Amino acid sequence: MMRSAFALSILAAGVAMSLLPGCVPPGALTLQSAAQALLTSFAASDANADDRLNFAEARSSLANLTQALFDQIDSDSDTLLSTAELQSVLGIGEGEGEGEGEGEGEGEGEGEGEGEGEGEGEGEGEGEGEGEGEGIPDLGPNASLNGAQILPVDNPWNTPVDTMPVDPNSDNIIDSIGRFENVHPDFGANYEGGPFGIPYIVVAGNTPGVNVEFDYADESDPGPYPITVDTPIEGGPDSDGDRHMIMIDRDNWILYELFYAFPPAESGMPFTAGSGAIFDLTSNELRPDGWTSADAAGLPIFPGLVRYDEVVEQGEVNHAFRFTVRNSRRAYVPPATHYASSNTDPNLPPMGMRVRLKADFDISGFSENNQVILRALKKYGMLMADNGSDWYISGAPDARWSDDELNELKTLEGDNFEVVQMSNITVGD
Repeated sequence: MMRSAFALSILAAGVAMSLLPGCVPPGALTLQSAAQALLTSFAASDANADDRLNFAEARSSLANLTQALFDQIDSDSDTLLSTAELQSVLGIGEGEGEGEGEGEGEGEGEGEGEGEGEGEGEGEGEGEGEGEGEGIPDLGPNASLNGAQILPVDNPWNTPVDTMPVDPNSDNIIDSIGRFENVHPDFGANYEGGPFGIPYIVVAGNTPGVNVEFDYADESDPGPYPITVDTPIEGGPDSDGDRHMIMIDRDNWILYELFYAFPPAESGMPFTAGSGAIFDLTSNELRPDGWTSADAAGLPIFPGLVRYDEVVEQGEVNHAFRFTVRNSRRAYVPPATHYASSNTDPNLPPMGMRVRLKADFDISGFSENNQVILRALKKYGMLMADNGSDWYISGAPDARWSDDELNELKTLEGDNFEVVQMSNITVGD
């Protein structure tokens, strides 16, 4: 219903402007004809619920209109869209074309479950980056999201914890991870020949789905998953690490994640993976209690990555980060839903535990980009999501990272962090 009303509003505007002599420059696409094409697309979409309208394509066609057309619209009319509304829909105006060519290639990374060793460092260079404008993610591997909101603002990943109490067992837990062990940014521009980290790809809503067979099918979402030939695998195609695959459907705002993913061994066979999870990025819904995801804690991976487009392009990060530890507890705390340990020691960190950088830690001597990361660590902290190397912070690969700059973060130690108060801990038998 909303789509039809929207389309009819555009059509009405087109009819009104077609009556204004000389308002359409020669050779320009009229709003009326563009709206008619949009209505046809809606009709096709209604006829087949699975064939959703690609708004990016519709906007691309409509974007050929000139600003002169908008000036003729009666913004007070109940039947017409205002100039601001049309500009917002069409992506015209301030922010249009931002981020063009953003997004780096597949890079690979230090597998967080592989001890101290870093990943294979495979990278493809810059991603497709379509310059869609603020709030609309670009397409391609490791593409810029242009400030798009990942999960609701009140989601646990996006909730400030800088004023929450310190957990009474904080000191013991920090000691168990390593009070004087250094933090390690598990991402960057160049390791063994290319960017490294946990890669992702932004895809269009009409990307065909691919069937996947799972080792842990009882705790995996069946899919299909929008895997393309460009979808990067963590560690590269020959990796023996975690082999995560992450896909973001920008039109339907759905996150797809796979753990230990492999392409078909031969034609006609399906992809295989250890586990897989699908998340609605407009929802706060958690995995079923006791379920894993593509991460040991049952959490989504992508919302916790340190990304170049946020740190450098946006200059602000408004969410927690993901990190790993070597030894975890057989327990989890919300928003985690799964544990991955046989050790019941209460001084070990449970999955989903959050730590934050202490408020009095002086960040003034760090680079501007690192200060963005450190401010987020103070305000939002980071969630323990997998077994791996101690104090490894996860991020996305990008050839534009400065590894020398990121290495400044290695001066941080466990002693600079504290555990945020935990509640509702689920302890395994």
